[in-house]
Amino acid sequence: MERTVNHLLLENKAWAKEKKLEDPQFFDRLVNIQRPEFLWIGCSDSRVPPNEITQTQPGEIFIHRNVANLVVHTDLNLLSVLQYAVEVLEVKHVVVCGHYGCGGVKAAMTRHSFGIINKWLRNIKDVYRLHQGQIESLPTEDERLNRLIELNIEEQVQNLAETSIVQKAWKKHGRPHLHGWVYDLHDGIIKPLTSLPPGAPLHHPIFEYDNLDE
Repeated sequence: MERTVNHLLLENKAWAKEKKLEDPQFFDRLVNIQRPEFLWIGCSDSRVPPNEITQTQPGEIFIHRNVANLVVHTDLNLLSVLQYAVEVLEVKHVVVCGHYGCGGVKAAMTRHSFGIINKWLRNIKDVYRLHQGQIESLPTEDERLNRLIELNIEEQVQNLAETSIVQKAWKKHGRPHLHGWVYDLHDGIIKPLTSLPPGAPLHHPIFEYDNLDE
């Protein structure tokens, strides 16, 4: 069924009415406080709604989404969200969640030009370059794609750990814990891939900041 903008607005009113009937104080609580324990960095894909697949309520997860769930050190949008989540909201966990069959990762595996998004996909091509032998040893295209999806998630978790924002919070507060997950569209299950506790070693000491007390 094709949905119109007016249909979305009507559904919103029905949802709000239902929430008030279930819990008359629901919206009052949301207005007065936001204390999520999780920051979710996910893919923009419409088939991967964070609250729905984790069965969490509004206010429980702070969310940032972009094409192929990237943590890019020049992305001021992402860094602003990360800093606010870590320093103001004091989240305990940061999750990078990708999904199998990701179109952004699939595009990055080709030599086709997609216009302005080429600059964004370049970050995934670098992950491919670093792990080319492992990826190309797999027998099928789907296996190669899904392995790059996993490796890309793991790389983005490392990118998080390499930010001064996370390192400062690790040193001063012993948080947040970093997680890399992948979601399977075929069965709706999230698979944990990697986890970095506060203070975990980085890929190389050159990424460690030594003046975070200044």
